[in-house]
Amino acid sequence: MSLASRAFRFGVNMLAVDSSASWEGRARHVEQLGFDVLLVPDHLGIPSPWPALATAAATERLRVGPFVLNAAFTNPVLLARDVATVDQLSDGRVELGLGTGYVKEEFEAAGIEFPTAGRRVDHLGDTVARVTSLLSAPEHTPRPVQGRVPLLLGGNGDRVLRMAAEHADIVGFTAARTGRKGDLEPLSATDFDERVAFARDAAGARSGDVEWNLLMQIVVVTDDPRRIAEENIAKWELPMSPEEFLDLPSVLIGSAADIAARLVELRKRTGISYLTVLEPVLEQFAPVIGLLRDIDR
Repeated sequence: MSLASRAFRFGVNMLAVDSSASWEGRARHVEQLGFDVLLVPDHLGIPSPWPALATAAATERLRVGPFVLNAAFTNPVLLARDVATVDQLSDGRVELGLGTGYVKEEFEAAGIEFPTAGRRVDHLGDTVARVTSLLSAPEHTPRPVQGRVPLLLGGNGDRVLRMAAEHADIVGFTAARTGRKGDLEPLSATDFDERVAFARDAAGARSGDVEWNLLMQIVVVTDDPRRIAEENIAKWELPMSPEEFLDLPSVLIGSAADIAARLVELRKRTGISYLTVLEPVLEQFAPVIGLLRDIDR
C-alpha cells in the first residue's frame, strides 16, 4: 500500500466558547469551510471539552473530539461515560484523543501530583486499556453508537508512539519535544521524519490501517514567506535561519498552492493525511482544503 493512499482529512482545534448560539454557529461555519473534525483541547483556563463537543454535535457531518485529553485529569470509568454520552448525542461522530499531559503548572493548579514522564505514560496506558474495554463491553451503559470509537494517541517519545502505533486508530504527532525549561521545542524535519519512521515501524502490519495526524502550529497564507519566517524567529527567539524555520514540519507559510503542494509531499513521504490546525487560521486554511480535495478526487 502506498503511503499516500489515504485521502486527506482536516481538523481544527477550537480554543474559545461563548454563548450557545455563537458556538453552534461557529461549529456550522467550520463544517461549511470543509473541515472534517471539530476538536477542543484540554487545558485549564479554556472551556471544558465535553460540554463544548456535545453542543458542536448539532452540526450535520462534523466529527468531534478532544485534542487531546490529559489522561491524568480523568477517571477511566467517568471518561467512558462521557465518551458514550457524546457519541449518542452526535449520532456516532466522536473521536477520542488522549495524551499524558505535560504542563506542570496545570497539575499544580488542579492539586494533582505531577509524576515523572515514565509514570505519566504508564497511567496513559492504563487509561487506554480501561476505557477501550469499557466502551466495547456489551453490558456497559450508556453504549456508544459506534462499534469502536476511534482512538487517537498523541505524543513524541518512544513509549507513547509505540503505544499509539500498537493500539490507536490515529497516531498524532506533535513535531515538538519538551525542552530543558519544560516548554515545547520544534523538531527539525530530519528529527520529525525519524519519529514518523519509528512509529510506522512499531505499527508493523497495522501501519496501513492507522491514520497518521500532524498538528500544524503556524499557518500563514502569504506571498512573502521569508518575512513571516523572520518575524516568527524574532518573536520566539529561535536559533535558526528563515530557511530552517520554513522547513519545520509544523509550519506552513506560503501561498495556498505552495502549502497544498507541501502537504502532498508530506503525505507521500510520511503517510500523514490528517492535518489539524488552530482556530485562528480557519479562513486562511480553507482554500488549501479545497485544493487538496481536488487532488483527491
